[in-house]
Amino acid sequence: MNDHLAVLIPGDGIGPEVTAAVCRILEAAKAPVAWIERQAGLAALHAGSRDVLPEETLDAITRYGVALKGPCTTPVGEGFTSVNVQLRKRLDLYAAVRPVRNLDGVSTRFQDVDTIIIRENTEGLYSGIENQITKDAVMSMKVATETACRRIAHWSFRFATRRGRRKITVFHKANIMKMTDGLFLRCARHVHQQEYPNIEYQEMIIDAGCMKMVQDPTQFDILLLENLYGDVVSDLCAGLVGGLGVVPGANFGDEQAVFEAVHGSAPDIAGQGLANPLALLMSAVMMLNHLADTRHDEACRKAAERIKTGYNQALKDDQKTRDLGGQLGTEAFADAVIGRMA
Repeated sequence: MNDHLAVLIPGDGIGPEVTAAVCRILEAAKAPVAWIERQAGLAALHAGSRDVLPEETLDAITRYGVALKGPCTTPVGEGFTSVNVQLRKRLDLYAAVRPVRNLDGVSTRFQDVDTIIIRENTEGLYSGIENQITKDAVMSMKVATETACRRIAHWSFRFATRRGRRKITVFHKANIMKMTDGLFLRCARHVHQQEYPNIEYQEMIIDAGCMKMVQDPTQFDILLLENLYGDVVSDLCAGLVGGLGVVPGANFGDEQAVFEAVHGSAPDIAGQGLANPLALLMSAVMMLNHLADTRHDEACRKAAERIKTGYNQALKDDQKTRDLGGQLGTEAFADAVIGRMA
């Protein structure tokens, strides 16, 4: 079978370094993927684009259906709008998925964590509707539609069924935000009751849920959240297993999927060969499994298994980058993974 064409967005800061390492590992694993490179973020501006998310990048993802994206810089409190938010909105990538699990060789205070966070990706406070009300007052509007709430509920229950997961817990604040979070809950309840009664269903006010999460994260299987809650809780959950450097991320729509490192661009260590490529590598494994599922190519799944075997064994052998307590640089870690692939 011919290689699957996929868009590669190296990103900013450490992005090009970790992306190059991941591509080298995929090549060694004989992953049947050929890359179409495009730019986003500051890298796009430096390449001469007037936009941090050029139309040619969006067009390529639309055409090829799959992309792997390195971290892109987002200014805090000023400057351009988040590339990630723009990408999700423009391509209607409404389901963000963040699997969080313990890895052998990465020491944390919790064990047996295996939770998947599913986040509605297009609405809520991230709709970006902000206004200056008076000289000293601003407003941000939280948006919820029945279409989007019902869509993410359907997607989540289908996902849980395909993956053999047992329970979905919705974190919410419907006791206060009775209309927006109330709508999110009603849609989830309806989909559960009418179509997926086989999946255990639970609702939990988010502040109580976060407390229970840090008491015993193993009690949660799949978490379903609206946009802002999902952003915060997914990072909290990453902290339970070692941080953002050891968790992958993906954004799914009906037609396209973008797989990405969920950590920042770390400009303070860019160009020094110190960055950990594991998060982006794990996201690439998710991409390969997605290609195996959607394009019925078992070569992708076999490559994914080889890579997963490689990084699991490398971590067990204490072959780790500095952020995980080891001494390896970016390329040395890639070598350690490649040398341990089955």
